[in-house]
Amino acid sequence: MKKLFAAASLAVAFALPAQAAPLCTDLGFAGLFAKCNQAELPELTIASGKPLSEGPWSLQSGAYYEVEIVADGSQELTLVGPEFFRAVYIDEIVINDLEVRPLGLDSLEFDDEGTVELGFIAIRPGQYELRIKGARGDSQKVQITIQ
Repeated sequence: MKKLFAAASLAVAFALPAQAAPLCTDLGFAGLFAKCNQAELPELTIASGKPLSEGPWSLQSGAYYEVEIVADGSQELTLVGPEFFRAVYIDEIVINDLEVRPLGLDSLEFDDEGTVELGFIAIRPGQYELRIKGARGDSQKVQITIQ
């Protein structure tokens, strides 16, 4: 019985998905916010009839990311992604040099042109998306994988 349990334990251990290596090996005093653990993502564009992103994002759990979300004001549009926003720790949202540190987020609505800077730590591995509310096209969303 012990041999069967040991064999089953080994099978489960080797069946787990591979873990992504950290961006840096020595986080130092700053911890997760260390400069070597940070990356900038391609800008997201909120515009009527234009693609939201250049392509999918592949993120690493435990890494800090910053992204600029730019609206051109062509239409009142909302960027939604509650599952994604619950899979990350949002450090700050910067709007017109005002820093907001929210406890949670469901969506961002753009009534006019402007830029929002979003800083977050990817936490929960999985498949997510950010999309324009009500849009049906594949170009109106960005696929996100957190490893």
